[in-house]
Amino acid sequence: MRLPRGSVLVVASHNPGKVREIKALLGPHGIEPVSAASLNLPEPEETGLTFLANAELKARAAADASHHPALADDSGLWVNALNGDPGIYSARWAGPTKDFRIAMARIEKELREKSATDFSAKFVCALSIALPHGEIKSFEGEVHGKLTFPPRGVQGFGYDPIFIPDGWDQTFGEIDPQVKNDMSHRAIAFTRLLHSGIFAESL
Repeated sequence: MRLPRGSVLVVASHNPGKVREIKALLGPHGIEPVSAASLNLPEPEETGLTFLANAELKARAAADASHHPALADDSGLWVNALNGDPGIYSARWAGPTKDFRIAMARIEKELREKSATDFSAKFVCALSIALPHGEIKSFEGEVHGKLTFPPRGVQGFGYDPIFIPDGWDQTFGEIDPQVKNDMSHRAIAFTRLLHSGIFAESL
């Protein structure tokens, strides 16, 4: 699999924050990203039991429906004291309105109810890139850290305001977005994708 400069690549997500991050990562590589939402592609049901399975499911659905290569991300927050929750259900914890204030409050509540002293957590990202009715490749990345409450910062999206990456005292919600993009779980997975030689510039 190799995408030449100027290729259209569908970003298989309806999450504006996630699309924005992926477009920023794609920018230097001569690829023309378009969002699944802008093409009115339906969101497939995420029936996979892992981040990787869901990323592959979404990439395949978008590629086959759009007739363009598609890049899908499945990512979430893994909290050790909650046995990995919310994990692959990270978006669903935010409810039908996708209000992550609800999700962050639920995490805090469950940790308090367990009298947890371990606030360690990690963000996990699986990226899959698929050709229409063809090949698919996947890559994963993780960033480790700890949780803090109440949420801090208005940068980023999702659970960023409660996650402090290792070696920092700021949350992802407080860190400059460009700095976060260079160190995030999504950036790590994306770096592995680049090193695979899929984009001409990465060879």
